[in-house]
Amino acid sequence: MPKETAVYTHGHHESVLRSHQWRTAANSAAYLLGELRPGLDVLDVGCGPGTITAGLAGLVAPGTVTAVDASEGVLGKAREAVRAAGVDNVRFAVADVHALEFPDDSFDVVHAHQVLQHVGDPVQALREMRRVCRPGGIVAARDADYGAFTWFPGIPALDGWLDLYRRVARANGGEPDAGRRLLSWAREAGFTDITPTATAWCFATTEDRAWWSGLWADRTVASVYAELAVGGGHASSGRLTEIAEAWRDWGSRADGWFMVPHGEILCRA
Repeated sequence: MPKETAVYTHGHHESVLRSHQWRTAANSAAYLLGELRPGLDVLDVGCGPGTITAGLAGLVAPGTVTAVDASEGVLGKAREAVRAAGVDNVRFAVADVHALEFPDDSFDVVHAHQVLQHVGDPVQALREMRRVCRPGGIVAARDADYGAFTWFPGIPALDGWLDLYRRVARANGGEPDAGRRLLSWAREAGFTDITPTATAWCFATTEDRAWWSGLWADRTVASVYAELAVGGGHASSGRLTEIAEAWRDWGSRADGWFMVPHGEILCRA
């Protein structure tokens, strides 16, 4: 496929949105929050269902947040999240991060969460994010690193899940181990003032295990990811059912623990 073309591996099935709607500015953009203040204009790239967007908007009001996503459909969910949060300084648009339809120097902060792992050309995406950021502003990105996911106890079928997911994501034009690559991508995009960091999500309480394992079990058999896995010849539907059962098995373990590490970059434009 062309370098700037990639298929969004997850799609927007309910099991995917269940995960995305859990995300907030506090649990998913803490590395950026110290750079925000009232009056800044923010571009939120790949805003999804808008729960992070709403938090950013509250922090920069009366500044404006422009929330963009490649999917028109998910922007409806984002509008609902913003209304529910009671913020009125957000505008929405469909956009391709490889070719943003905004003038140069339009925003003080340009933010992308779990976006660069899914795009065909993350370096070009960062160049575009830099182009629309005002001099002295911040380009911020955070992405998971699937190759560094760690869990206990070891369940062989989950090892198979991770291998399968990485193969499907790469066949779709993405890079699932994006977290470790953010710094190199930013340097290639022309940034020189970069602060790289890392943080993690951890799912280990009874409630967290049930939620995390349940959404991945459902996603494995019922989402766009499942269709791509079978349609691309990566797995049979029977194999996906086995993996979903392994997720539920892990979620039932009282000693179950799962870590999702993320790379982060704050780049001064």
